[in-house]
Amino acid sequence: MDDKPLGSNGSKPPRPGDAPDVRLLSNPLMGDIVSDWSPVHEAAIHGRLLSLRNLISQGWPVNLITADRVSPLHEACLGGHASCANILLKHGAQVNGVTTDWHTPLFNACVSGSQDCVNLLLQHGASPQPASDLASPIHEAAKRGHMECIETLAAHGGDIDHNISHLGTPLYLACENLQVACARKLLESGPPTLMQLCRLRIRKCFGIRQHHRITGLSLPEELKRFLLHV
Repeated sequence: MDDKPLGSNGSKPPRPGDAPDVRLLSNPLMGDIVSDWSPVHEAAIHGRLLSLRNLISQGWPVNLITADRVSPLHEACLGGHASCANILLKHGAQVNGVTTDWHTPLFNACVSGSQDCVNLLLQHGASPQPASDLASPIHEAAKRGHMECIETLAAHGGDIDHNISHLGTPLYLACENLQVACARKLLESGPPTLMQLCRLRIRKCFGIRQHHRITGLSLPEELKRFLLHV
């Protein structure tokens, strides 16, 4: 007869090696994001690959989500940990999972600027198009100046000219956030004459004294040189 004490709910307490009770870890009715945070999320966000491997081998599910529908893969990509993202994907992590804020793992990879994570996700079938205009990967990459991420997204079908009503285009966001190198690259990636047309249009707005007026603008020197074509 097994005389081990029972838990508060009448069940036997867990023993080392027992599969985790997922019901205790992911409750959609719980409003506190920390309350359903799991060791798998913790290992993923901090890039603890060995711990993550051990947890998975012990039976922890890779698609465990928080109340905000954040998965371990979301966290691995937010931390820029491609090795952790890779092991999660190999064990069946949902590559296009969406949080309550419409963030996908690919969006989070563009937040961190991890080119390795972006490549890995796209190779596993991640959609370069946003699940919602509230969280567009290519716009997020442009805002943060992650040009390599933009190039990879574009190579997989991402639209570098995608215009979102409340954000504008990736080019607009790059300029708004003074990501000059990113803005230049986006211009060069457009139609052959787009960069020249933009420069000429801006210079025309300044009239005949364009040189004096442009040099007096509160802009980065690189952007001034671009406008002056020097």
